[in-house]
Amino acid sequence: MSVLHESNLTSLKFLHRGKVRDLYEVDADHLLIVQTDRLSAFDVILPTPIPGKGEVLTAVSNFWFKKLAHVIPNHLSGIDPESVVKTEAEKAQVRGRAFVTKKLKPLPIEAIVRGYLVGSGWKDYKKTGAVCGIQLPAGLQEAQKLPQPLFTPSTKAAVGEHDENISFEEARKLLGAEMAEQVKNATLALYTQAADYALTKGIIIADTKFEFGTDAAGKLYLIDEALTPDSSRFWPADQYKVGSNPPSFDKQFVRDWLESSGWNKQPPAPQVPADVLQKTADKYREAQRLLTGA
Repeated sequence: MSVLHESNLTSLKFLHRGKVRDLYEVDADHLLIVQTDRLSAFDVILPTPIPGKGEVLTAVSNFWFKKLAHVIPNHLSGIDPESVVKTEAEKAQVRGRAFVTKKLKPLPIEAIVRGYLVGSGWKDYKKTGAVCGIQLPAGLQEAQKLPQPLFTPSTKAAVGEHDENISFEEARKLLGAEMAEQVKNATLALYTQAADYALTKGIIIADTKFEFGTDAAGKLYLIDEALTPDSSRFWPADQYKVGSNPPSFDKQFVRDWLESSGWNKQPPAPQVPADVLQKTADKYREAQRLLTGA
């Protein structure tokens, strides 16, 4: 399994290195997004990559982009990533782990949707009886399915900083009322259809996040990645029970190790042991196999 911590493509203009993705300009209308094997946890980039993670994210995202294209258009251009770089060494870096996308303007929020009461939502509920300001019925338990999925947007932090939950009213101020409604509706529709499908494959999608962008005419597109083990909490349906947080097919395994390590969640992150990296890689691959059949 190949490992790519950072890409180095000299035949294209380098634009930006994010937490897990590297961005290049193909031409005035297109970008190349390379999914590396870097892993970000608690908004900090870990020093040790997860083998093959970028390939899993690319395959799973491509699967969902195609499956959910009837809900909202996405940023994929249909151009083969290997066709936009020059050397064999560069083709090897993008093979199976890159998208050529339309150049769109990203919206300044992350669109988070929660279907189950877990993680920061559970902590919030125990303190306030609400999740991100949305009041919920009393007496709910950890990991319980919510009466209906919640749209809980957040800010998009720079590398090394933390995203912050915001209210829908704040999202309306950032995006404008009409665009905020479009994003909320698209987020809930994408999640509902994906969650229904995943359940038929033995996976519960407890929560996920989407990112959106607009073209010059203001049309909304799904961008970035979609419904991957990086951006979602995947639970094995056969191990789910209300009242406890099930084992998951995602980076929660690494998060749990980091929580138990005594790390203060500030850079630099600790070196992750090889067995934890391998177990995480295996979980990502298993999620891909169950969801996509490949």
